[in-house]
Amino acid sequence: MTAYKTVNPATGETLKEFPVATAAEVEQALAASQEAFRAWRSGPVEDRAKVMARVAELYLERQDELARLISTEMGKPLAQSRGEVKLVADIFAYYATEGPGFLKDEPLNVRGGGEAVVRSAPVGPLLGIMPWNYPYYQVARFAAPNLVLGNTILLKHAGSCPQSALAIEQIFKDAGLPDGAYINLFLTNEQVADVIADDRLQGVSLTGSERAGSAVAEVAGRNLKKYVLELGGSDPFIVLDSEDLDATVKAAVGGRMGNAGQACTASKRFIVVEDLYEAFVEKFTARMAKIKPGDPLRSETTFGPLSSQSAADGLVEQIQDAVDKGANLRTGGHHVDGPGAFVEPTVLTDVTPDMRAFSEELFGPAAVIYKVANAAEAVELANGSPYGLGGSVFSADVAKAQEIADQLDTGMVFINSVAQTQADMPFGGVKRSGVGRELGRFGMDEFVNKKLIRTPR
Repeated sequence: MTAYKTVNPATGETLKEFPVATAAEVEQALAASQEAFRAWRSGPVEDRAKVMARVAELYLERQDELARLISTEMGKPLAQSRGEVKLVADIFAYYATEGPGFLKDEPLNVRGGGEAVVRSAPVGPLLGIMPWNYPYYQVARFAAPNLVLGNTILLKHAGSCPQSALAIEQIFKDAGLPDGAYINLFLTNEQVADVIADDRLQGVSLTGSERAGSAVAEVAGRNLKKYVLELGGSDPFIVLDSEDLDATVKAAVGGRMGNAGQACTASKRFIVVEDLYEAFVEKFTARMAKIKPGDPLRSETTFGPLSSQSAADGLVEQIQDAVDKGANLRTGGHHVDGPGAFVEPTVLTDVTPDMRAFSEELFGPAAVIYKVANAAEAVELANGSPYGLGGSVFSADVAKAQEIADQLDTGMVFINSVAQTQADMPFGGVKRSGVGRELGRFGMDEFVNKKLIRTPR
C-alpha cells in the first residue's frame, strides 16, 4: 500500500512514492522510543541543548537543498522556503539557549517551613501529527521544546511531503540525537489511533484540520492522553482608520497571500469601517489582480500553486458557492489555465451567512472583505467566527487598537501588523482553533510533569 508520495503541485507529476509502515515497524518504533526515553531524560539538559544547537546549524548549512525540497513537494515559492528553514533554525537555537533556564526548579514559599520546589520533568514518548503547509516549521515547534525537555518523539508527517519528513529525521541523526529519540513513521489513520492508545505513548500533538483534531482528541481522551491541537483559523484583519491606506492595503495583501494563502494565521476576513471601505476594496483588488503565479523553483516567483489539485478544486468550489448565492466576485475565482494546482488570487465582497465563505476557512488565495459601521460592529463580526486563532487591528491610535485587541476572542492579536511567528512568542488559539500553546516558554509547559518535591522542616 502506498499512501505517501511526492507530487509536484506545479506540474502534477508524481516524483516518488513510499509505503506505509508495517505493524512490526510500528511496534519496533514504540519500543525504541520508550527505550530511548530512559537514557535521553537522564542526561544533563545541557547535553540535550547542545544537540538542538547542532540541529540549528545543520538547517542553515542545508538551507538551499531543504528549501528546494519543500518547494517541490508542496509548492511554496523558493524564497519563502528559505525563510521557513531559517525560522526553524532560529527555533532550535532558541531552545538550545533558553531551554535549560526554563527547566530550572521553581522554589515555593510554603506554609509550615521546610522546602518545596516544582520540577519540570519529561513524561515520555510523544506522537506528533504534522501538516504539509510548513513541513519543517510545524515539526520544529513541537520537537524542539520537547526534545530539550527530555521527551522522545514519533512523527507522522503529511502524506504529501514524505521526502521532507525523511530529511528532518536525517538532520536529527546527523546532529547526534540518540537512536529512537526521534522516529519518522509513515502511518495510516488507523495506525495513528493504535499508537495513541498504546500505553507507552504519553501524549499527542496535532497541527491540521478541525476534522483531524476532533478525531485525535476523541481517541486521546478515551485513552486519557494529553493532547495539543493547532487547528484552523479565519483571522480577522480589522481596519479602524489609516493614515496611509496604501501601506495598510499592502500589509493586508501580504497577510493574505503568503504561502499562497495556505496558513492558519493568514489574514482571511478583512473588516473595514465604512468610510474607508470603497477605497480599501479598490486598492486591495487592484493589488490582488496584479499577482501572477509562477514556478515555485524560480527565485522571482512570489505566488506558487496550492498544495494539491484537490485543494485547488475545493477552494474554487467554496468561491463558486458564494458567487452562486449573490456574493460580488471582484477578481479571480477560477483555476489558472494550464498544468498545476493554481488558483487565481480572489476577492469577494457582499458575503452573507448563508454562504460557505462566511463561516468556513478559505485555505488559499481568496479574501473576503466586509463593511462595518464602527469598531463595535467590527468586533462583533470578528468574534462571530467559530475560529479564534489570531487577528490584526490597524489604527493610527495604538491605544484604541489595543483596546479592540482585548475584546477579540483569539489566542493572538497583532497591532498594525499581520501575524508573525517568532521562537520566543507563544502560538495557539481558542474556540475551534485548538487547545494548548507552542513556542516561547509556553512550548515547554504542555507535555511536562510539574512535579512537586517537598522537604518538610
